[in-house]
Amino acid sequence: MRNVGIVGVGHTKFGKSELPFIDMVCAAALEAMDDAGAKTGNKNVINQVFVGTMGAGMVSRISGIASAVVDTLNIRPAMAETIENGPASGASAIKLGYMAIASGMCDCVLVIGAEGMRAVSGWEGTDFVATMLHPESEYKYGLTLPAFAGLFTRLCMDQYGLESKDLSIVSVKNHANACKNPCAHIQAPVVLERITNKAYINATNPIVADPLRQYDMCPVSDGAAAVLLVAEDKKADLGFGDKKFVKIAGIGSATDTHVVANREVPSDLLAVRISAEMAYKMAGVGPDDIDVAELHDAFQILEIAESEEVGFFKRGEGHIAARNGETALTGKKPINTSGGLKAKGHPLGATGVSQVVELVRQLRGEAGERQIEGAKTGLAVNFGGFGNNVVSTVLTTK
Repeated sequence: MRNVGIVGVGHTKFGKSELPFIDMVCAAALEAMDDAGAKTGNKNVINQVFVGTMGAGMVSRISGIASAVVDTLNIRPAMAETIENGPASGASAIKLGYMAIASGMCDCVLVIGAEGMRAVSGWEGTDFVATMLHPESEYKYGLTLPAFAGLFTRLCMDQYGLESKDLSIVSVKNHANACKNPCAHIQAPVVLERITNKAYINATNPIVADPLRQYDMCPVSDGAAAVLLVAEDKKADLGFGDKKFVKIAGIGSATDTHVVANREVPSDLLAVRISAEMAYKMAGVGPDDIDVAELHDAFQILEIAESEEVGFFKRGEGHIAARNGETALTGKKPINTSGGLKAKGHPLGATGVSQVVELVRQLRGEAGERQIEGAKTGLAVNFGGFGNNVVSTVLTTK
């Protein structure tokens, strides 16, 4: 297979978008094209467009978004498809972009992840996200993703001695990182005392899904992110010869039981573990080689659990590592330098692409105040459903 890498990235500010959905998607795409030098002159080198989104049809009332984007960007006759894999739609779109180039079918692919979630109420948004649950065994009984996260958190507390304060420590870290990210939804620091003090915790940090509180989960966000992928052997011919090439060194993708209750070990995130192992093997690296990671922390328990499943820490020790500052910007294994889903935001289909954009900026040395010195290898984990469809990606620089 040919080497595939990224030569351009784009990212809108997450939060409440003032742009119509298609314009928001195209804004991220144009930034990625500009970054690569493909907006003018050589824009028609793009053979394929993949748009990762879970709810463009359901929430934004737009189907055929990929076709609309190609036309709006004036890059016809590029092939165009929309990719849906719940909150992992973005990483799945990147995986397909990689496959299209590695196979030789395409030389240049534009991948965009996007979601417009604030067009509906919070209750409608919660229900929309819950539609990814099993229709007969879970959804029809009123289960939601926060409910599953609450149950999972309680299980981890019982098994590993994790405390509510440990979730808050991760939250405080990610808010601090987001303050250094101009694209983040929430750019305000959080003081640990304000969200853990029993005297006023119910006012400042109320229970949402016991034991999870407001600051233990991500906000509802609009946003889009984009990457331009090229074949390394065609990079110069396509006009990207002077662009830094961040290689997609490994991709792993795995599934687990759709019905969460059917899992043999309910506290295991098996698809995270398998997808990460696949990505490591393909890239020829291991957990110790990862300099910076973006882990899917829609709920803060997931950052902790995923950090164990991908091999950074032993089972039951992820929260201890966070307590000790090991996952902070200055720690030995920085996680969610972007602010994570917790504070950067979580527009579902955009998240997987956004994670990769952050890693590209880190590996290029372009992450500003949140830059990890000397970062050369990064890992992204994009979590679909409640761990039933996960994509992991390893990026490297030469």
